Amino acid sequence: MSGRDPFCQPRRIRRGAALTLVFASILVAGAATGALPQGEGKSAPEEARSSGTAGHHADVARAAEEAMADGTSPIQAAKRAVSRSGDRWGAVYSQGEYEEFEESLDGQYTGVGLWARSERDGRIEVTKVRAGSPAATAGIRPGDLLRSVDGKRTDGRPVTEVVSLLRGDATDAPAGTTVRLGLERGTRAWTETVRRAQLSTDSVTVRELAGRVTLIKVATFTKGSGRQVRAAVRQSPPGAGIVLDLRGNSGGLVTEAVTAASAFLDGGLVATYDVDGEQRALHAASGGDTTKPLVALVDGGTMSAAELLTGAVQDRGRALVVGSRTFGKGSVQMPSRLPDGSVAELTVGHYRTPSGRSVDGRGITPDLETDEDALQRAGTVLRGLASPS
Repeated sequence: MSGRDPFCQPRRIRRGAALTLVFASILVAGAATGALPQGEGKSAPEEARSSGTAGHHADVARAAEEAMADGTSPIQAAKRAVSRSGDRWGAVYSQGEYEEFEESLDGQYTGVGLWARSERDGRIEVTKVRAGSPAATAGIRPGDLLRSVDGKRTDGRPVTEVVSLLRGDATDAPAGTTVRLGLERGTRAWTETVRRAQLSTDSVTVRELAGRVTLIKVATFTKGSGRQVRAAVRQSPPGAGIVLDLRGNSGGLVTEAVTAASAFLDGGLVATYDVDGEQRALHAASGGDTTKPLVALVDGGTMSAAELLTGAVQDRGRALVVGSRTFGKGSVQMPSRLPDGSVAELTVGHYRTPSGRSVDGRGITPDLETDEDALQRAGTVLRGLASPS
């Protein structure tokens, strides 16, 4: 659930990449069993640099330090401080949890194969189940409510905590260990024990549809997904229309979303954002394909980095957006190390689309709103875009 300043070079806790921007909030909810990446690069958080950020982080750090001195849990104290601050997307991780999140940048994770998100009433809803996964084998379906993990209630917990419970981060649970899930579907409530497995995110899939349409589905923005999108666009047939399917995309690495935007834009602005009032910008690389008709397909599960990409191609007049209003997560988090080695990620700013629209709490309204047969409608729109005028 976080986004980080992409231009700050953090201290490393292991070797790896450099940039650390993730404007994701529900991004971890996007693979709730696998904790999607919290930053690009296996790197340690840095101290916040401006006074506003430093003050926010200092309060949480002070709470953790006082708890250590009193012999109580510094992580729990830090979480209470974050809760008191009113930071909706703020979160606290143990060092092990944080490293697990960053390790998942490679697109591999240990989990049960379900995606979930936090509803506004605090309940955790399953949004997608990976075919062939332990969750699918257990009969779990999208729309089911995840009410508990190993007996611990999930209602009101940050999705990041639910992710940690599902993965078994507290005990470094490997593939093959079991986890007990409390589930609810309508009036039915039941408990299911599933076995964790080593899974890959397969974040980008490409297939050809009738009518010379290339469908590029991006489930989450993990490491390398932006490059995969660019390759798919280059390899699509000349004159073919493209549907960029971002439905259910819960976010991920914003640097990867910017790379994906570069597949469709010839340079120029992708988004602006602020960190404690300091304005910054993200730009596409030059050389993208600006000729093939493009439709972006979105829904209420399109979040964070996926919204950033949607806003860019919509504002720049590069794509027509089809579907339903997106989730509305556009805040930036910055990580810092707490005295006990745990990590706090706290909100320090928000991003805007190229035209200056704020996404946070509002989402993006499609050019053509439709809840049913969205893919079919996208194909109709593409044929219209490809028709001679």
